[in-house]
Amino acid sequence: MMDLREGLERLNSASAAEAETELLKCCGSAEWARAMAARRPYRDVPELLTAAEEVWWNLSERDWLEAFAAHPRIGGRERAARAQRRQAEEWSEQEQSGASVAAQATLDQLAAANRAYEEKFGHIYIVCATGKTADEMLALLHARLSNKADTELRNAAAEQSKITRLRLEKLLTT
Repeated sequence: MMDLREGLERLNSASAAEAETELLKCCGSAEWARAMAARRPYRDVPELLTAAEEVWWNLSERDWLEAFAAHPRIGGRERAARAQRRQAEEWSEQEQSGASVAAQATLDQLAAANRAYEEKFGHIYIVCATGKTADEMLALLHARLSNKADTELRNAAAEQSKITRLRLEKLLTT
């Protein structure tokens, strides 16, 4: 495992195409990855993380939806709608480990709630799953189902931002 500084140097010295490929592991928005690669070099990790937030919150709804589509469903066993790279898939599995040990009844409830969420909002349920049990994710999903579409889009975007931050840190240490 490398330290954050070495990982940042590796990202800064990569070609634009290589950097975009690496950054797509952290966030499935091509525009986000392109903009982040274009802002290099980053002086330090805090600058990288600040840039990640700034770029994310200035993207279009279409870019956010592209990022959401890169994730597998919470509690689901299928692959993401848009093929993620192997590393991103592994990170998703780690992040959703709380769902992997859930009772079948909880997984069935998650699947049903995921379908209801997608029907209502038009995109998959996004939650930063790290450290959450399947029951906690299910409770959050049920609570968010009562939101209006614009509120929920911002909630999902905020969760994606948390996921991206965690994955950037992982990217720099792998």
